[in-house]
Amino acid sequence: MQIKKVLIANRGEIALRALRTIKEMGKEAIVVYSTADKDALYVKYADAAICIGNPRSSDSYLNIPAIISAAEISGADAIFPGYGFLSENQNFVEICAKHNLKFIGPSVEAMALMSDKSKAKQVMQRAGVPVIPGSDGAISDIKVAKELAKKIGYPVILKAAAGGGGRGMRMVEREEDLEKAFWSAESEAMTAFGDGTMYMEKYILNPRHIEVQVIGDSKGNVIHVGERDCSMQRRHQKLIEESPAILLDDETRKRLHETAIRATKAIGYEGAGTFEFLVDKNLDFYFIEMNTRLQVEHCVSEMVSGLDIIEWMIRVAEGESLPSQESIKLNGHAIECRITAEDPKSFTPSPGEITKYVAPAGRNVRMESHVYQGYSVPPYYDSMIGKLVVWDEDRNKAIQKMHVALEQLVVGGIKTTRDFHINMMKNKDFLTNNYDTNYLSKH
Repeated sequence: MQIKKVLIANRGEIALRALRTIKEMGKEAIVVYSTADKDALYVKYADAAICIGNPRSSDSYLNIPAIISAAEISGADAIFPGYGFLSENQNFVEICAKHNLKFIGPSVEAMALMSDKSKAKQVMQRAGVPVIPGSDGAISDIKVAKELAKKIGYPVILKAAAGGGGRGMRMVEREEDLEKAFWSAESEAMTAFGDGTMYMEKYILNPRHIEVQVIGDSKGNVIHVGERDCSMQRRHQKLIEESPAILLDDETRKRLHETAIRATKAIGYEGAGTFEFLVDKNLDFYFIEMNTRLQVEHCVSEMVSGLDIIEWMIRVAEGESLPSQESIKLNGHAIECRITAEDPKSFTPSPGEITKYVAPAGRNVRMESHVYQGYSVPPYYDSMIGKLVVWDEDRNKAIQKMHVALEQLVVGGIKTTRDFHINMMKNKDFLTNNYDTNYLSKH
């Protein structure tokens, strides 16, 4: 199938990022927007822009009937979901199919296999992928939880089966704290996801968070686009990402890539996706989840590979075969800093008008952002206003390049996390790669 018009069912920097690739491919880019985003750059640059509702996400970017109507009105033949919002909503994928709209992403079946984390773990075990010791599926009650925790040993971590972003998650170090943590996590999961199903895993001490970018096509071919280290996190939210993960030796890296490809083939996956792993101090890695969508940090993989991942998502959706793994050469080192409209000390949101904006530039410096001077950052959505990405020959040079680029970034009128990132580029533990996923909570 040849795709001619793509509707972008998202907002912010990813809407503008996707729009560029779609237009570069010679296709028409349709965007949808809420009344809060009427002045956004992607609205100005799109071939057609359709307002789908009020600022609240439930009235606009999560409003499936409004998005489908916009696709039909505009004559779109495909929908690009980006990340967040409806990108992993199985109901939305099925509705797209019923309206003859190609969803640029995986099938409902693959999405369903990976969406419930306890089921995903079972699927991965069958595919020979190492998983963290824990419950076989959901935990029915606190009595079962106590028995299992005793068997696998403390510390343990309770997780919501339908969870994400750190919600419905509790680390427990002692048996006497387990019951309270169980009810607390279950209640939070019920509120956040409408599903209180819990599962349990052994808690890996001082882990690194390393993920592998994969792409599958409709003919069963799968490639990887290297790995990313996403260990610099705050409350399970990634702040800095880089590729490659210099923690890994060549043998572990090869095994990790091969494992991700085997897992992708096991679920018959089509499109771009990411396998996330925890890596312990012995370089043993364990599957934690698969994100069945594009990731925010896909840009670092693009910088080291030269691929346009969104272009390949569209080409795969049109039925094209992927290039060979051997044709993809991974070179140098890329780093991404997420720039958010937040106070750099407290991380509290800082919406408002941007009175001055200067984006850094230079060789292999990439600023992915939808903001401009005079733009007002709305208070209704995720606070990310951009991603600053750099590439250089090695990690030390990339860190120095990022430091220069951050100092040249000017965002006036609101607070941003720019200064946090400048400090991190000088942080001795970051410079020597001496940190884990808990680093910011400790320091």
